[in-house]
This record gives sequence, C-alpha cells and structure tokens, in this order.
Amino acid sequence: MPGADVPAPPRSRAQTRVRQEHARRRRELMKTMGRDAIAIIPSAPVRHRNSDVEYAYRQDSDFYYLTGFAEPDAVAVLIPGRGSGEYVLFCRDRDPTRELWDGGRAGPDGAVRSYGADDAFPITDIDEILPGLLEPRSRVYYTMGLSPEFDSRVIGWVNGLRAQAKQGLHSPQEFVALDHHLHDMRLTKSPLEQELMQRAADIAVGAHQRALRLVAPGVTEYEVAAELLHEFHRHRAEPSYQPIVGGGANACILHYRDNGAVLTDGDLLLIDAGCEFGYYASDITRTFPVNGRFTPAQRALYEVVLDAQYAAIEKSRPGNHWNEPHEAAVRVITQGLVKLKLLSGKVPKLIRDSAYREYFMHRTGHWLGMDVHDVGDYRVGDAWRLLEPGMALTVEPGLYVPPNAKRAPREFRGIGIRIEDDVLVTRNDPNVLTEALVKDADGIERFMARG
Repeated sequence: MPGADVPAPPRSRAQTRVRQEHARRRRELMKTMGRDAIAIIPSAPVRHRNSDVEYAYRQDSDFYYLTGFAEPDAVAVLIPGRGSGEYVLFCRDRDPTRELWDGGRAGPDGAVRSYGADDAFPITDIDEILPGLLEPRSRVYYTMGLSPEFDSRVIGWVNGLRAQAKQGLHSPQEFVALDHHLHDMRLTKSPLEQELMQRAADIAVGAHQRALRLVAPGVTEYEVAAELLHEFHRHRAEPSYQPIVGGGANACILHYRDNGAVLTDGDLLLIDAGCEFGYYASDITRTFPVNGRFTPAQRALYEVVLDAQYAAIEKSRPGNHWNEPHEAAVRVITQGLVKLKLLSGKVPKLIRDSAYREYFMHRTGHWLGMDVHDVGDYRVGDAWRLLEPGMALTVEPGLYVPPNAKRAPREFRGIGIRIEDDVLVTRNDPNVLTEALVKDADGIERFMARG
C-alpha cells in the first residue's frame, strides 16, 4: 500500500553489484574533490511534450551514474569526510494520493534503504538543510548552465551564507566545474558498464535484423522503423535516438527524420538506429539494397566505406590517439574516391585540402556510453586524447553523393552509404560490440535472400 512502512525485499546479487558500483563511483569522485569540498547534483526535470502531457521521464546521466536513482525532483549531495554521512539525497516524500496517479516513490527512507544514501530528506526541506551542509566547505563542485533556475538557487544559498559572514558564518569561496571530473570518470567503462553496453548492442542487432526481414520494394520507411521500435520495446529498451530510416537519396540526409517514403526497387536503404538498455546506449548503421542485390555502382561505393571502417577499427587501440581512426578512414575513402573518379588529383594533397568532405562530411565516430554522444574530452590540452582500455566509441565512415552532384559520375548520384559499429577499446584487439550484424556485401545479399 502506498506510504506504508514495509521492509525492503532482499536484494539480488545483480542489485547488490549495481549498488556497489554506484558507491564506488561516489567514493572515486569524492577522493578527487578533497575533504573541504561539496558536490551538488540535481536530477533531470520532468519535461512536457504539449499541454499537460509529459515525455517519458529519463534521469540525468550524471545524476544516475552516481546514484542509480531514477525519480525526478531529487538532489544528490556529496560531502567528503562528513562524519554523519558523506552521501545525502533529497527526494520526494511518500504521498499515497500522488502515488495512486503516478506510481510509487522511494521516499527518504527508501533512499537510504534501497539506494545507499547515508542520509535523506524530503526535497521540500532543501532550502533549510542544504545551506548548513555548504557552510563548512570551501569549494562547491557543480555544473553551471544546465538549469538556470537551479543555478540561481545554488548561488542564492552561497550568497545567503556570505551575507551572514559578520555573524561568524563561513561560506564557500570557489565554484569548480563538476562535469570536468565526472565526465573523465564516465569515459572509462567498468566491467558492469561494458556488460550493459553489450546487452544494448545485442538488442539493437536483433532490431536491425528484424527490420531488414521486412525490407522490400513498396514497403514504407515508417513500417521498417516500427519493426525497430517493436524489438527495442520487447526487450524493455528505448531508442537511444530517433531512428533514421532513409531509402534512396534520403540516405544522403545525415539526420533524416521523416521516415515517410516508400522504398523503391534498385535503391539502397540506410538504417541508423540504436537503443538504450539500463541507461547505456548502442548506435548502429547498416546500408542494404532494397531488392536484396547491390548494383555494381552501389557495391563499388559500399566496398570503399567498408574498407575505411575496417581500417578505422584497426586503429581503435590503446596508445593511439583519438583522431587516428578518422585519419585511417579518410585515407581509404580518398583513395577510393580517386579510383572511382569522384575526385581527381594526388591523394596526399586531396587529404590536406579536405577534398573528401564533398562526399564524407562528418567525423568517423564519437564517444559512446550513457549518452549516445557520450561525454569526455576529445583533446587534452593541445593534443588528441590517447585511447585507453575501457573507452567506447563508434566507428562510422560514410559516403554521400547527392542526386544533384553534377561532377559525380551519373551512376553514383543519389547513393548514400554509412556503416557504423560500436567498439570497445581493450588491452588487445578492438572489441566490436555489434559485430553480430552482417556488413560484408556478399553476406548482406545472403541475409536478404533468406528473408
């Protein structure tokens, strides 16, 4: 019954492991902060789609990374060295009426019992309690700019303490960007995170396979998208971004979202779709012939992109810098464009002049993790960041020849191709989390023939 004080059910081994993981992350962050600091991390707000209809709630990634707490209207506070508890959580109180409408709440008691908080208070009491937690501290770790309203509250608490300096109250003297430290932590994935990312990858692979069994001339892009969503939801996963299902020239629109056209015999279909499972994202792109057979021109471009992807994956190793996979892909793609007479000139000069960007205008990848475009700096100072075991990235070269590309040979116009996999950097060979989804041209044709 909502509001009743009942004992918590015993935790499973998996739940215990997750709780220990969040506790480890909090300890690691507090170690970098020092004992005279405090960190304040608010939850994501509830967002409205229109009128009084809410979007499905999704917790802020940084907040969830440290707490595992998925409710809105919460604030996590980390206070290294505080004798009565270093982790304080402010959250919604139990409310039988609201829980009847919106579902259960943990409440402060549940925050301690089930989520590892050392102490917890109703969110309505934060203005009375948090200034007292701030008062002995010299530095406030906080991410400014995400919520102007909450920024004002934090500044107000600190200024309120400063106004009482003559009464002997201390106040923090420095704000430190929390995201710089926290996002460096998130960049390297723990074994548990790697398992969740593999599960998200496996679900997405299955969704692509399901969608491709439907593909045929006359099918609509939105019918294909529906198959993807069905498979995601069947495994209790959500799309990590709006799926891109682009047939023919629509594949040349990098962020195509309409998904409304009818698939045409002789065209290619580009599907860019991934899911989020347990707050971790996958991100896959494949390009298939609608009728199951590549034309010679389609296959020629496809092989260039695939070779570029293989070259980039090979460079996704510890000790290489972030840009090396992209540089490898650019070399292969530029060589291929010259061979197919889409570019003319010497390959080194074409690369220096970025001539390839006429047909390959985006980067080869991005960090992947809790966010599909995950956090983490790509450069450290003036140098590219070095890859390390546990980092995860996408590898996604492409070629896009718009229908109006008058300088391109006619047989290539209107073809868009991208091939994307999720790659985990390991101490040895790169671990392609999405390798189960076929991508060589012959294998694609065999898959399409089986239906």
